[in-house]
Amino acid sequence: MTKKTSLHGLHLELGAKMGEFAGFEMPLQYTSIKDEVIAVREGLGVFDVSHMGQFFVEGTDAVDFVDYLLPNDFSGAGNLKAVYSPLCRDNGTVVDDLIAYKLADNRVLICVNAANIDKDWDWISSKLSSRFNISLTNRSDDFSLLAVQGPKTEEVFTKMGLLDSTEEFPYYSIKERPEESLIMARTGYTGEDGFELYGTHETITKLWGQMMELNATPCGLVSRDVLRLEVCYPLYGHEIHDEVTPLDAALKWTVKLDKPDFVGKDALAQYTPKFRLVKLSLDKGIPREGYEVVNAQDEVIGKVTSGTMSVTSGKGIALCLVEKAKFPKDKKLFIKVRNRSVEANYHAKPFITGGHK
Repeated sequence: MTKKTSLHGLHLELGAKMGEFAGFEMPLQYTSIKDEVIAVREGLGVFDVSHMGQFFVEGTDAVDFVDYLLPNDFSGAGNLKAVYSPLCRDNGTVVDDLIAYKLADNRVLICVNAANIDKDWDWISSKLSSRFNISLTNRSDDFSLLAVQGPKTEEVFTKMGLLDSTEEFPYYSIKERPEESLIMARTGYTGEDGFELYGTHETITKLWGQMMELNATPCGLVSRDVLRLEVCYPLYGHEIHDEVTPLDAALKWTVKLDKPDFVGKDALAQYTPKFRLVKLSLDKGIPREGYEVVNAQDEVIGKVTSGTMSVTSGKGIALCLVEKAKFPKDKKLFIKVRNRSVEANYHAKPFITGGHK
């Protein structure tokens, strides 16, 4: 049975086009993808992402346990800081990617992808042992979650009383507002400034209404995918999945081999990457997921893992996994579009530079 978020009725009232995603009926778009992308890049867009999962790790060893789970450095992060990281198996392959928030020395919030809640829960639970004095709880059904993104977020949140212009709230940090049943994190998936708001269903419904009254633009999952692809953020099931390691997918920066121990360390320390994640654009045509990437000799050397038309640049853009051993030194790559090889532009940097703080 398809689940519904607490905001489902409000999405229907706004005329959202709904669709199934990760077992939930979610808003795919409201007006046009172009309008929603522009709203986030230039104003303020709001996404219902209540389908995401929330796990809490609590106890004296909470930080040590999460640091052991992740290849990235979590113990070195200060309190009220957030850390992005893959979650890896013992063989180094990726279970999921997530954000872990250090709420206190003895309390950690982990936000996981909606499609992987059960898989992540089983994997993390399997790593519990007497070595760590912690409790692990799955509170995914207790929370609704909004992603509020765009350069006008700070201005609107100040009007709503969610921010005080005198307080420090750095990028990738988090604050609890228990009196309002709310957790605010300055993180996001669009490259723009913004926050993710974790709260009770009642709290989030109220905040959604307030933002609509302040002319925030409701946005769906399709524009969210365009936005993250423009700034080259990976998506589980596309750039990262069960068959690759972080070292295959341009996430070497998240693997801290100088840490004493973490799940998958031995495997990743000995691993030679098989793939290279590359950013390609087309002057004409739209690269789609699954399209073949070929070299000048028309030899298939990879495939498009995510592709779309960029609203911001007006070009077809793609992330592609290419066999590392066959990557051409001259970086001359082609994408097969309807059986025709179209020369692609190689990008060393993301297609769009976001405006996060």
